[in-house]
Amino acid sequence: MLVKWLVRTLTTLFVLGLVILGVLLVQQARLARETASAPPEPATIGKFSPLDQPRPAPEASFTTRSGDAVQLKDFGGRLVLINLWATWCAPCVEEMPSLDRLQAEFGGDLTILAISEDRRGGELVEPFLAKLGLANLAVYLDPKSNVGHAFAVNGLPTSILIDGKGRVLGKLEGAAQWDSAAMVKLLKSYLKPVATP
Repeated sequence: MLVKWLVRTLTTLFVLGLVILGVLLVQQARLARETASAPPEPATIGKFSPLDQPRPAPEASFTTRSGDAVQLKDFGGRLVLINLWATWCAPCVEEMPSLDRLQAEFGGDLTILAISEDRRGGELVEPFLAKLGLANLAVYLDPKSNVGHAFAVNGLPTSILIDGKGRVLGKLEGAAQWDSAAMVKLLKSYLKPVATP
C-alpha cells in the first residue's frame, strides 16, 4: 500500500514538474520572439556635465588632415568644443551631422574641433568623410590619441567645452543631438560675457 502511494505521488510530482517546465519553455520562447522583433534601443544620449570651477585645459597636439601640427592653445580666445570620435564608433557617426549643423548655426562664435582618434588616421578618415558630406565641420587627426590621453577620456564619443581663456568648462560623454534647441541654448549661455564687479 505504501509503495503504491509512493509511486503514485512520485508520478504525480514528475508529471507536474514536466508541466511546469513546459510552461517555462513556452514563456521563454515567447519572450525571445518579442525581444527579437522589438525595435533596437536608441543610442544613449549623453548629458553635459559642467565643472563647478573651470580648470586649465591640458596641452595636447594633433594634426590637420593635411598633416600640419596643431595644438589646443592655437585656438585660444575662442569658445571651443572638442569632439573626440572614430569611424568605428556608431554613436560618433550618428552625431556627426548634428555637429556639422551646429557649426553652421554658430559660425565663428564656436569652434568645433572634430578630432578623429582612428589609429590609421587619414587613411580611414578621408573616405569616411567623403561619404558623410560634412560641409562645415573642421576634422582633425589624432592617431596616437594624444588628446584623449591628455583629457583622460574613458570612451568615444567624448566632447569637451573650453572657454576663450583655455579653461575646461565641462564635458559630455556619449552621443548628443548637438543642434537640438536645448544644446544650442546651453552653448549660447557660454557665449554671454561674464559681468565683473
